[in-house]
Amino acid sequence: MANEPPDIGLGHAGRLCQMSYQKRLDFLAEGFPIILDSARSFWEGSRQLKDRPREAQVLEGFATEEAAKILILMDAVRCPKKLISSRIGRIAGWFYKHLARLIYADAMTWKPMHVNQLREYVASHRKTHNVEGFVGEYILPNWTIYERESRLYADIEAHEDDVIGWNSPTGIFIDLPWHNVRALELAEAMSAVGLFTKKGLRATSEIWGQMEFTGDENHTDAERLTQMLLKRLIAEKLPSEAATQDHVQALYGYWQLPMYDFDFSPIPVSLEELRAEQEAMLRQEMGNEY
Repeated sequence: MANEPPDIGLGHAGRLCQMSYQKRLDFLAEGFPIILDSARSFWEGSRQLKDRPREAQVLEGFATEEAAKILILMDAVRCPKKLISSRIGRIAGWFYKHLARLIYADAMTWKPMHVNQLREYVASHRKTHNVEGFVGEYILPNWTIYERESRLYADIEAHEDDVIGWNSPTGIFIDLPWHNVRALELAEAMSAVGLFTKKGLRATSEIWGQMEFTGDENHTDAERLTQMLLKRLIAEKLPSEAATQDHVQALYGYWQLPMYDFDFSPIPVSLEELRAEQEAMLRQEMGNEY
């Protein structure tokens, strides 16, 4: 329409869908170092705010989410060619979603037996609300999002009993080494071993694209492909002089199974469902006692 504003500015990851295979890899090779620099600067800034714990944690969270963007887009690289056309649109969408980015970051320490179990883990973190406590006496919002939002914003919040109150953002500064932001540690490792180069991304795509991770595929499969990838990176002399065994271990230890086949949208949970879960937990506990 003639009166529509020009479609320019930020927020155009969806344009990845319109690129050819090689052009997309080349474009990502240009972008990954930019995202990594952004994550680094947030992390470095957070370490300068020891007397401002809330602000330090906010910047640490930004560092984590920026690094998680790399993990999301790297799954577009790992996705087999025959699947990518049907997956790239959703992957580009998750690039902008806080919940998807935070789940990607959290998933780095999970140890599922296979892709299907990992899908279940992710689904449990997508629920909008959960019951917590010894017998499920508390109904709480999705903790991943609540923790992020409550640290960022002063806001009015409602509790289960319909009482409202004010959220006062706070934080606790913990002076940890940078590698405790694992998403950033993994991104640094990827950079060091040469994954962010054009040749590195092509190698990643060709090797990981040999297998679809959509069902029973497991960490043994992932370790085999990672080993193949590292051998090729070394053969092509792509790792930087800064690359160490720690970077290799980060790839093996933190790079989760591909999640390009997953859904990361919130799963609505009704109050009736939550009440039913509370009652079931209470009955179970009473049955254990009597």
